[in-house]
Amino acid sequence: MLVDRGETLASAESLTGGLVAATVVEIPGVSAVFRGGLVVYATDLKHSLAGVPQELLDARGPVDPDVARALADGVRQRCGADWGVATTGVAGPEPQDGKPVGLVYVAVAGPRGATVRELRLTGPRERVRTETVTVVLNMLVDSLRAVSDPARA
Repeated sequence: MLVDRGETLASAESLTGGLVAATVVEIPGVSAVFRGGLVVYATDLKHSLAGVPQELLDARGPVDPDVARALADGVRQRCGADWGVATTGVAGPEPQDGKPVGLVYVAVAGPRGATVRELRLTGPRERVRTETVTVVLNMLVDSLRAVSDPARA
């Protein structure tokens, strides 16, 4: 869909650690649309590389819906992409800063704004991470379709 539209994509990832980007680049010809990605596992990198406001990180921590939105917006801007996707959350095995294992926020930012979704996933770390990738990429497809179809936007 991105190729047909002449649009581009970038990713900002925390708990998925580059798995979104790795999944995207498995698609033949994706170099025409995938600008790149940021793996911002450490909280300070969410600010310095992806542009998440430090005040937001200080107030709410890295596992937050507004942080996911800021990551998607930030990677979109910093990589010069039409679309940005982002993941942040707790893959486990232990809770993080009072947030339970499986609490994940994913976001898609595009020309008309951003969408964020909260996930409550179960299972081992690998499953939390792979389900997160599936959900955020499905959100991207839904967002692309919504922009193509004014009735869905």
